[in-house]
Amino acid sequence: MDVLMDAQSKLVPEMMELMQQRYRILKLVKMAGPIGRRPLGQMAGLSERETRTMMDTLRGQNLITIAKDGASITTEGLTVLLTLESSMEDWSGRTSIAKRLMEFLGIQSVKVVAGNCDTDTASKSLLGMEAAKQFSSKIDEGKVVAVTGGSTIASIPLHIEKFSGTNNLLFIAARGGVGDDIGLQANVIAASFASACGGTYSTFYYPESLSEEAHEAFRKEPSVLKMLELYDTTDCVLHGVGDAQTMAIMRNSPTEERDMIQDNGAKGEAFGYYFDQDGNVVHRLRTIGIQTGHLEKIPLIISVAGGSSKAEAILAYMASAPKQTILVTDEGAATEMLKILVNK
Repeated sequence: MDVLMDAQSKLVPEMMELMQQRYRILKLVKMAGPIGRRPLGQMAGLSERETRTMMDTLRGQNLITIAKDGASITTEGLTVLLTLESSMEDWSGRTSIAKRLMEFLGIQSVKVVAGNCDTDTASKSLLGMEAAKQFSSKIDEGKVVAVTGGSTIASIPLHIEKFSGTNNLLFIAARGGVGDDIGLQANVIAASFASACGGTYSTFYYPESLSEEAHEAFRKEPSVLKMLELYDTTDCVLHGVGDAQTMAIMRNSPTEERDMIQDNGAKGEAFGYYFDQDGNVVHRLRTIGIQTGHLEKIPLIISVAGGSSKAEAILAYMASAPKQTILVTDEGAATEMLKILVNK
């Protein structure tokens, strides 16, 4: 922690709490602006009166502007956020949590955002914002990027700002979609990424219920062969991690399959693979997409998942995750994961 900030927190602890609240409000305005007072207060967990006071203060300092459509961050506000980011993350304890988790998991990096997706409506958007930041800062031009489906990955394109580093990117679906919400399918999310980055996308449709014979025939289709070539040259993967039973239910898996998954100790799911607490694959779907064998060769892997209820699922996948993985998670999941790891 910054020495000056540490001394200030000991002498005037209430000042640090107030600074943290204002910093959070400013970050939420950047993330969701223009945004009205009531939804902003709900996201921040503050009363309408407290939110009004905060907004008036920030406007008085020219950090936000307030118009009919709500509050928006100013250029000066963006500068303040960037300047304070490192110190505020240290003061909150999230930097320390991330470092400990990274050492336990043995992966490249862990980023922890505020809140708990299970109870905090803003946390999923904060996950998307942080994942977008990690992606934008590390991807280069002309790369092939595979994305999975799900609401967490779908939130990332909303926070990507077009810049030269994201030119000429090709986005593809890491595998077939899951569930009934078309907006959360990997193909649609790949298109959203392409739109946000000014890149292109390639669609791929694969029914998850094909028989083994149909699956083998499907693999020989020209469009599938083209996609298999892209999987072999993928430079980056952005993916979520699901709870094993929840994912089985979303896929309308037969009762006997769900029972088998549970009996085999499956905790987490990613890419159609079900993992036990030690990272062993206990079940996999018959599908075409990114395979675990591809992951070792892919230089940039960003795993995004949050919520304390997902702690076991994330740990199950991370037990065998490639070392180059970057995990973006929230305080709820990170704290619960550390409890589990310390007590092992």
